[in-house]
Amino acid sequence: MPSNKHRNRGNKINDDIMMPPNKQNTPSQDYEDDEIEEMQDMDFKKFMITTFRSFQKQILELQKSLLDRIENLSRENEILRKNQNETQKLVEQESVIVKRNQNEMKSSIDQMTNTLESLKNRMGEAEERISDLEDRAQENIQSNQRKEEEIRNLKNSVGNLQDTIKKTNIRVLGVPEGMEREKGLEGLFIEILAENFPGLEKDRDILVQEAHRTPSKHDQKRSSPRHVVIKLTTVKHKEKILKCAREKHQITLRGSPIGLTADFSSEILQARREWRDIAQVLREKNCQPRILYPAKLSFVNEGEIKTFHSKEKLKEFAATRPALQKILKDVLHSETQKHGHQYERRERKNTYQ
Repeated sequence: MPSNKHRNRGNKINDDIMMPPNKQNTPSQDYEDDEIEEMQDMDFKKFMITTFRSFQKQILELQKSLLDRIENLSRENEILRKNQNETQKLVEQESVIVKRNQNEMKSSIDQMTNTLESLKNRMGEAEERISDLEDRAQENIQSNQRKEEEIRNLKNSVGNLQDTIKKTNIRVLGVPEGMEREKGLEGLFIEILAENFPGLEKDRDILVQEAHRTPSKHDQKRSSPRHVVIKLTTVKHKEKILKCAREKHQITLRGSPIGLTADFSSEILQARREWRDIAQVLREKNCQPRILYPAKLSFVNEGEIKTFHSKEKLKEFAATRPALQKILKDVLHSETQKHGHQYERRERKNTYQ
């Protein structure tokens, strides 16, 4: 029996070591069942009272701990509820904001869509207008080209008509103003023929139909005398007189040099003037240049007589003749620059208009 007590006490010690702290040092655990049986009644009552009180105290402590825990849980639950309510409010507010932003974004997208559609329609209208303007511009260009062509044709027609009217005319240059007072212009022309072409003076078929100075009014500031225009009855007589004048080279009136030339329109005269610089250069190189009717350049090149109606044709021909190109290089270059400047001035004038 004692050995059993000793073993039981050893087991008790081991159980106390292994038992949690809140379960140690209780009256019910200080005694084993056998020891309780050996106790007297009084001791048992004391034991029971002590045990009950201990249990009561533990229950109260446990109850207090539970109440504290419940209170903590309640506070935490209240905090969580408040947080949940606040979170819910924030979520609702954010939902309202998101919904409002969505509505605003949808409205903005609708406005942008409408704006894009409007811009697309305007672009379509603008493209149609641009196309119409381009068509009108092209029509205007073509119309202007037709008008320019008509103007050129009219100018050519007028020039041809003037040349036809002036076809029998001879222009006398360098006759002093007032010399015609004694004999008149017709008498002066007969005197020129007698002084320079005695054989023609006796030709009774050469008749002067009309004679006048041009322009009709004399400008006192003008240094050179006005030209005298002699209208003959036939072209044959005019060509005959001009041929004799070319052969004689120098024509005089009472010993003073004068000039005889055909009477051309202003366009033909301008075209003939444009050959003068080139003719002068060719004359210096002994190429025997001549300005033919109405405005053609003729000269001798490599033993052959060449005739040109325009400077472009002359440039093309000179490009195939290195020696001629070298002779005309400077004068043709200056002519190109002059026409370039004239074109620029004409363009500026059209721009300002």
